[in-house]
Amino acid sequence: MGYEIKITGESRSFPAGDAFLDGSISGADIVLHLGTPLERNDAKAAILVELDSECLGVHTGEDSGREGSNVLGFARYCNGNDAPSQLIELVRQPETEKSAIDTAKAMFEAAGFTVVVCADQVGRIIDRLVRPKYNDALRFLDEGLAMADDMDLICKMGLGYRDGPIERAVRGDLARHYDLSNELLQATGQPGYVPARRAAIAKARKRS
Repeated sequence: MGYEIKITGESRSFPAGDAFLDGSISGADIVLHLGTPLERNDAKAAILVELDSECLGVHTGEDSGREGSNVLGFARYCNGNDAPSQLIELVRQPETEKSAIDTAKAMFEAAGFTVVVCADQVGRIIDRLVRPKYNDALRFLDEGLAMADDMDLICKMGLGYRDGPIERAVRGDLARHYDLSNELLQATGQPGYVPARRAAIAKARKRS
């Protein structure tokens, strides 16, 4: 399924050398914007905007719950500085065209990705689920409940995780964890998103 990529600078979803970039075809019926301003074209089957943590509405505008067109958002999940995974979060709006959703999903799946479709909310699915867990683990470390290695081992051996919450949060960059947690806190007000002390320190050190 043909797609055209419009890109400016580095993409979090498809860094330089990613095989997906090589498939771009000028004039294709699916257009992906990676760092470039949204260009609307109702004649296209689907237009996709790469997102960081922001809502798609930042790019399209909103209309009292009636927003939606052939424009979707997407983000390929990566844990901070880790290589991107094969999971794509595809973002729809309340009245996004079903044909655009189906087309975008089929395009990513044909390229070997797993796709989940979600509503247009800050943090989408994954960050909303994992950021409170990372904050809890970091607070447990502060409280002296257990050493970092022991908590990570418990999660791997007892829960079957491939890696533990602390090693994952640290490897993904605690300063970025602070930013994502803080954005979710501002959007939802839920206490689980209050950035843990160690994340706040990492952010402060990065500023200095």
